[in-house]
Amino acid sequence: WIEIFFKSVQFNITPISVADNFRRFQENNDTAWIFTSATLAVNSSFDHFQSLMGLENAKTKLLKSPFNYSKNAYLYVPKEMPETSSRLFNIHLVSQIYPLIVAAKGRSFILSTSIKSMNEITTLLKDEFKKNNISYPILTQGSGSKTKILEQFKVHGNAILIGSLSFWEGVDVRGSNLSLVIIDKLPFQSPGDPIFESKINMLSAKGINAFMTFQLPKAVISLKQGAGRLIRDEMDKGVLMICDLRIINKPYGKRIWRSLPAFKRTRDENEVIDFLKRL
Repeated sequence: WIEIFFKSVQFNITPISVADNFRRFQENNDTAWIFTSATLAVNSSFDHFQSLMGLENAKTKLLKSPFNYSKNAYLYVPKEMPETSSRLFNIHLVSQIYPLIVAAKGRSFILSTSIKSMNEITTLLKDEFKKNNISYPILTQGSGSKTKILEQFKVHGNAILIGSLSFWEGVDVRGSNLSLVIIDKLPFQSPGDPIFESKINMLSAKGINAFMTFQLPKAVISLKQGAGRLIRDEMDKGVLMICDLRIINKPYGKRIWRSLPAFKRTRDENEVIDFLKRL
């Protein structure tokens, strides 16, 4: 595949699948292989990861989280949101998240699936804060290094951090500084990516449902990573808000939320606001 820049063209070669190569690597190295992560399973199954890596005969074990999600955390999906493709989506999103951010006294992550949406949400939220004379700091990805932005978030104690996919993983904020994680849309990868598109075409050519076996599991794993920013130890409490109604309305939605930790689920805004005010 080719990338075209202002003064150059870059040619790339990337394997569509590493399964065969890794399987041969295993056969040539007589040793034990252990894969462990909080986001390997999709709906309690390791099939997706095993397929990607060529691990046909692997022994698997799914361990329950030590965190009490049903007591300490809510999964909240608003009752009314437009289609994710709507040009008014972010306007409605900000109107839905604003009361929760105020109830949480800031202390929020807003995780977006695109840079464009991230910037639009930042502008709209700043306007809403100005209109209502709210002074919580808003930190946006790109205003500094990832490390610096996280340090500022922790120092302020009442800030809102708005980031795209680089903030969905590898971010650890424990304690009362973070009580609300908001995810704008389910993180389905753009089919325009050449490697992603090639994998979809390869599966389709084999008569395999690429959406159910590849696109959906990949989105679920990314969502689990984003959701994992909220509860980082046994004492943490908070709310995960997902603003994409496909998690409720689509047939595959159940597979998505069943893959998440055992949050207490609700669609009652007042219930969530009362919970946040007590944190």
